[in-house]
Amino acid sequence: MFYIIGHRGASGHIAENTLESIQKAIDLKVHAIEIDVHVCESGEVVVFHDFTLDRLTNTIGAISNFSLDELKNIKIKDEFQIPTLEEVLNLVDRKCWINIELKGEHTALPVFEILKKYISEKHWQTNDFIISSFQYSELKAFSQLNSEIPIAVLTQASIDQAIELGVEFKASAIHPHFSLLTKESCDKAKEMGFKINTWTVNNPEDIEHIKRFPIDGIITDFPDRI
Repeated sequence: MFYIIGHRGASGHIAENTLESIQKAIDLKVHAIEIDVHVCESGEVVVFHDFTLDRLTNTIGAISNFSLDELKNIKIKDEFQIPTLEEVLNLVDRKCWINIELKGEHTALPVFEILKKYISEKHWQTNDFIISSFQYSELKAFSQLNSEIPIAVLTQASIDQAIELGVEFKASAIHPHFSLLTKESCDKAKEMGFKINTWTVNNPEDIEHIKRFPIDGIITDFPDRI
């Protein structure tokens, strides 16, 4: 069995990282949802992929330069609101687990503080989350804050490097791009005790191809295709 992980919600159907996209993924019975986070100028953790607003909104500039009030008045694709991490957690409400990618700088501490609150006050479990990042300084910072919430090393370049960093950060998983998968690399990661969740797999032929490997989860824009 593979975990079906909705990439930024069900972003093949509805605009990415929006509450509506995340609800669509839940409706499609995903096992998990992957989201991206930044810290905005007023200090809140917001769910958004890019470092700038340019691609998805009619506003130009770095997301870190806008306050939450300002961001709430900016629409994604003229329709959807930029959510906070808390809004996403409240919507998901443990219906599935959540892969939070630390996309922006200085995200490790505020994300940890939010998750700590949800674990202590709202009965979430540590294994309801997995924290991933390409920002290895953020992963290192998160690993130093916490020894219980699982960590995953993202890579687009090298599974061997992801394994090496995974050992350093005491990670539980690696998240390689699906083009990196080979039986040998997957076997090595498994022998080292890592789970493997691969991204972003949308093409039906690619989905069938990667199912041959000993992976644990498939991150996709189209959860209904897995």
